[in-house]
Amino acid sequence: MRLISKLLLCAAALACMLPSGFAQPAKTAKGEYIAYVGTYTRPNKSKGIYAWRFQPATGKLTAIGLVGETVSPSFLAIHPNRKFLYAVNEISNFEGKRAGSVSAFAMDTKTGQLKLLNTVTSRGDGPCHLALDPSGLWLFAANYGGGSVAEYPVHDDGTLGEASAFVQHAGSSVNRQRQAGPHAHETVLSPDGKTVFVPDLGLDQILSYKVGGLAPNDPPFTKVAPGSGPRHLAFTPNGRYAYVMTEMTASVVAFRYEGGKFEELQTVPTAELAANISGAEIAVHPNGKFVYSSTRGANTIAVFAIDAAKGTLTPVERTPSGGKTPRNFAIDPTGAYLFAAHQDSDNVVVFRIDAKTGKLTPSGDILEAFAAVCVTFVPAQ
Repeated sequence: MRLISKLLLCAAALACMLPSGFAQPAKTAKGEYIAYVGTYTRPNKSKGIYAWRFQPATGKLTAIGLVGETVSPSFLAIHPNRKFLYAVNEISNFEGKRAGSVSAFAMDTKTGQLKLLNTVTSRGDGPCHLALDPSGLWLFAANYGGGSVAEYPVHDDGTLGEASAFVQHAGSSVNRQRQAGPHAHETVLSPDGKTVFVPDLGLDQILSYKVGGLAPNDPPFTKVAPGSGPRHLAFTPNGRYAYVMTEMTASVVAFRYEGGKFEELQTVPTAELAANISGAEIAVHPNGKFVYSSTRGANTIAVFAIDAAKGTLTPVERTPSGGKTPRNFAIDPTGAYLFAAHQDSDNVVVFRIDAKTGKLTPSGDILEAFAAVCVTFVPAQ
């Protein structure tokens, strides 16, 4: 069993003593990736974004260390041209105003190092997610604390303009403790790239906006069960079905998707409900056959098989995530591995994926990353 621990701390310490780009670029084999990990920054622990080299063919992982110093980069997104990386800075005070921020970086995919390009206000506090449209012209950020969504123009040099469109959500739902106001939780592009969907935990709605101005679509939103708290949304590769992870009821809701409209098909639990249980991440395997979801408290990852004809789900397994509070996970571009980021056990646990059954098996690799939240991949040069 290979345990990659302490390496990250050593690499981060070296970064303080050596020039920028200290990591010597290894001769990268075909199919090598850089895995970037976003974190919550804490004094004497995490300082921002960390990275590893990853070879799916062998499963080999090599720590690079701290590659981008920035405050609480909890979620990351890669530009379609693979030259730029963007991060939300999940804070509640930016330039003296009640807001978080969004930072743009240039990526050196030979060394993994990031160069800060600029930072702009998110226009709401607690930004928690961001995404780019397929053209790379627009970036969208969801503000959980502020209950809002912002749209930014992306310039040719990778920098972000100030928000060109902004929508403040309003309303509430049945749980007065968790849903007294709006809590936008994610921005997800439709399969055709023309719509951005925003699950709002506080409203029990999935709101729908047009890319390029955030004008409401028709219908402007889709309701989910009261008190469920929609968190994240994932489409199948063919765009026919979508799956929503609910935070408050820790369930996956299956939808048929056509013409910008969602038709609810089924709701399946990811864990037994208890006071400390909450849903977190959801993803569809690149082969379109399986759905994966993480549940905090239970600290598990559930696997479901997709009925290709109906879009409904059949449970396959629930497996321990290998850490505490699996906030986000990511399936590598080859579909062979799943990386589970644990916010409260300060690690990323790697699993192998069985292509036939969808089941997970720990690879033996555990990456040490303080307050790990998000994982994303980019091809290495």
